[in-house]
Amino acid sequence: MQFSYNWLKTQADAPLSADEFAHLLTMSGLEVEEADKAAPEFSSVVVAEVKSVEKHPDADRLNATQVDAGTGELIQIVCGAPNVRAGIKVPCALPGAVLPGNFKIKPTKMRGQASNGMLCSTNELGLPDDGVDGLHILPADAPVGQNLRDYLDLDDTVFTLKITPNRADCLSIKGLAREVAALTQCAHTPVAVQTAAVQSSKIQPVRIDAPADCGRFLSRVIENVNAEAPTPDWLKQRLARSGIRSISALVDIGNYVMLELGQPMHVFDADKLSGSIIVRRAAEGETLECLNEKTVYLSENTLVIADEQGALSMAGIMGGAASAVSDGTKNIVLEAAWFAPEIIAGKSRQYGFGSDSSFRFERGVDFELQRDAIERASELVLQICGGTAGEITEAVGKLPERKTVAVRTARVEKLLGVAVDEARIESILAALGLQPQKVSGGLQTTSPSFRYDIEIEADLIEEIARVYGYENIPDDATSGRLKMLALPETRRNRFAVYNQMAARGYQEVVSYAFVDEQWERDFAANEEPIRLQNPLAAQYSVMRSTLIGGLVEILQNNLNRKQNRVRVFEIARVFSKGSDGRFVQNERIGGLVYGSANPEQWGEKTRAADFYDVKGDVEDLLGGKNVSFVKAGHPALHPGRTAEIVMDGHTVGFIGELHPQWLQKYDLPQAALVFEIDMAAVLGKEKTVYRPVSKFQPVRRDLAFVLPENVPHDVLLGALNSVKSSLVQEIAAFDVYRGAGLPEGMKSIAVKVLLQDAEATLTDEAVEPLIEKLVKSAESAGAQLRR
Repeated sequence: MQFSYNWLKTQADAPLSADEFAHLLTMSGLEVEEADKAAPEFSSVVVAEVKSVEKHPDADRLNATQVDAGTGELIQIVCGAPNVRAGIKVPCALPGAVLPGNFKIKPTKMRGQASNGMLCSTNELGLPDDGVDGLHILPADAPVGQNLRDYLDLDDTVFTLKITPNRADCLSIKGLAREVAALTQCAHTPVAVQTAAVQSSKIQPVRIDAPADCGRFLSRVIENVNAEAPTPDWLKQRLARSGIRSISALVDIGNYVMLELGQPMHVFDADKLSGSIIVRRAAEGETLECLNEKTVYLSENTLVIADEQGALSMAGIMGGAASAVSDGTKNIVLEAAWFAPEIIAGKSRQYGFGSDSSFRFERGVDFELQRDAIERASELVLQICGGTAGEITEAVGKLPERKTVAVRTARVEKLLGVAVDEARIESILAALGLQPQKVSGGLQTTSPSFRYDIEIEADLIEEIARVYGYENIPDDATSGRLKMLALPETRRNRFAVYNQMAARGYQEVVSYAFVDEQWERDFAANEEPIRLQNPLAAQYSVMRSTLIGGLVEILQNNLNRKQNRVRVFEIARVFSKGSDGRFVQNERIGGLVYGSANPEQWGEKTRAADFYDVKGDVEDLLGGKNVSFVKAGHPALHPGRTAEIVMDGHTVGFIGELHPQWLQKYDLPQAALVFEIDMAAVLGKEKTVYRPVSKFQPVRRDLAFVLPENVPHDVLLGALNSVKSSLVQEIAAFDVYRGAGLPEGMKSIAVKVLLQDAEATLTDEAVEPLIEKLVKSAESAGAQLRR
């Protein structure tokens, strides 16, 4: 939001310098991004009238002029501007003047002719370019001799605010003035809106076919306007200092009312309309040529303003070229409407362009402002372009309901840490237009039509704090005591996980939770992802249900930068829909490995990382818990190189090699390995149990079992571990044999069994029965002891 400080002062004249004003707004939540002078510094430049012009006797391109600068006598100034002529009024820099760039004006002679000053263009004064080749010509009624800075109000300051989306009420001079009056207790004098005299019987019928999208629509016909009437300089100046260029009087008036009151408007050529104006949703594929010279194909989620023939404009976003006013326009229709913010939000991104109107509508426009806007625009049109006005036609749809919110005085003190008198709270809320009423324990307010963000008690307390002044809240009132909370013994420190992954050679990455819908189909076979109503961009349209897409994108970025060995991990949330229809957010850790298993070195040959390298990382991450890896399928992974990670009988994640079809689609030269695990499983740990170290020698027995090739070794180990005994310290496979001496389709797995007693030396009488139990348990799983 860009605006002129002097324009604001016409409605709220706070006794503050520009710097003080900027500080006040920033501290109240309306951040001032820039504060610039309306014009650079210059001095001794006045309004002057050119009385006569004669050709310079010794120079074809110069003229000797006689100028009245209000000094009591005519001044001769030699001028080379092509547009100089007698009777015009122009800026004149008198001798002793200092122009931008420290350019000093002195009496001089030009080709033998005296020149006692300088007639100036906009460029020479550092003013906005007026598009004129030569002198800056002032209005005919400009007072001769007046200081130009005073006449053009050049000591003004232009502010640029960074207004948060919830403060759409401050996107106008009226709204800012109301805010300044509340902050400074100065008088608030909004512009007085005059009701136009109805002198025409012509009306423009209006119908709302989408009442949930358009709450109110007003129109007024004004006949016999002069569309070629020039825009007054004061209006041009205010538009320019608000960052809007002047186009024509009728268009400028619409823009001016938007800046002054906050209500976007549109002006139609009444003779180009056919029948009633209809507010409706667009038909799929309907086209519209917009004022920005772009033809758009409209979708069904777009609200349009149409007539009996078709769409006239994109409601709240951009007008159509077919119904636009031009120099030949004689009759116009003024339009002011209230559109629901959700129907406008996101359309700028959808169609690739926006406007000052859409910027306001998608944040929320005052739903009671439309009639004042029509009347104010009518007043200016009749004043500048003439014509006769008809009755206002109004159609009403569904309008927002005013919210009633209470605030407790005690709650204000508790949250702010400072006691604010109830009378002061009441005056603050009243100044903000919240209509406070005393109730037991505090005040009850009714949200005004221009404040959409006041919904709960905390919103009111925020308003009280802003206006009361954050600087007035003592620092010690916000201090508190910090207490270190104990970490349960059955839970790991989160930072230990980060350190552990870093120690394994991984680097942490952070990616968007918003992802491309195609990623969800490819990597999760998710045809119905959680879609965003207003995505940041087309490629961020859904919420992720897996971390793989972000990791693959990061791998692509690294490969594009010639990084051929990548080990990255991310800890983040994924999103899905539960069986009850509610959204579920689970935190997971995902990792990706690509390239060589180890950094390039002389002591070991380079080899590509494989499934077992990543499996080792996962086992280390899970800290030796009861974890097994079960062959499985996953839409993102190679069908023969994928496993589920099972812990205590529950699947907690997956691990595997990226599917070959995704290597081709995502242009990966070789396979990447990925894993994804629930963070709850990673952070959990068994409670530490202490036991004495045995003084007695352990006993080792090596057993070889023959079992079918299709039986995983986990089945054998599971059967052996099912035999419970305090003597068993470790059971682990140490060799696999295939070949001579074994039946076809069979394999031999050698297992070590480590036994130890804490109280006595083990004997064969204690060991052999236990070994027999282990052998029988293995046989029950389909394995046979190899003799």
